[in-house]
Amino acid sequence: MIGIVTQLFDPLTLAVMIAGVGAVALFQNGGPAIGRALLALLPLFRADPDKDQAAARAALLKIDQVAQLRGLACTDRVRTANPFLAEAARRLANSDKVEQFEIWVAQALADRARRHASARNVWLSIADAAPALGMAGTILGLIGMFAAMDDPAALGPSMALALLTTLYGVVIANLIAAPIASRLGDLSERELAWQKEAAGRMLAIARRENVPARRASIREVA
Repeated sequence: MIGIVTQLFDPLTLAVMIAGVGAVALFQNGGPAIGRALLALLPLFRADPDKDQAAARAALLKIDQVAQLRGLACTDRVRTANPFLAEAARRLANSDKVEQFEIWVAQALADRARRHASARNVWLSIADAAPALGMAGTILGLIGMFAAMDDPAALGPSMALALLTTLYGVVIANLIAAPIASRLGDLSERELAWQKEAAGRMLAIARRENVPARRASIREVA
């Protein structure tokens, strides 16, 4: 069994395949997207949108209470570990008009969705390119076989190249890149869902509390 596994591992062929799919992904998506795709691997397994949603709902209850008691200008005093919610609270406290906060919410969520899609598209590009490059390696191996028909000793390496590139293409596409892309898509959808929910709740609070006369009186009392 170990011998079979050893035969399946060809460092040079694997390196060429990885370099090939990496080049395709780079040409299709650009350097910044490659960086985002690699950084997206960090939260791939530890991200928990459900936990973040529960924490956001608890923080929103505090933000609502603070807004009712002290006004929108004090909502940034609610501490939260989530960067999006913390920035949203700060923006809510410093926005003189509801429209300002609403514009920031729309832009922030759109930018976040674009970044998520950019990272996911890199892995989708890799999943699409790997089988094609594997097939190209197979064709090259077959060409080498036919070119060396009079030399039986040269048939083995060419056959190995033909089969290994196909194997590596299938593994890279279906066991690595495609599952990563699927996981990133699921995490993005769930994260954006709770952030839209939180933003909608904060907009409702802002519309309820953002009365200029009331805000002025609260600041005078404070």
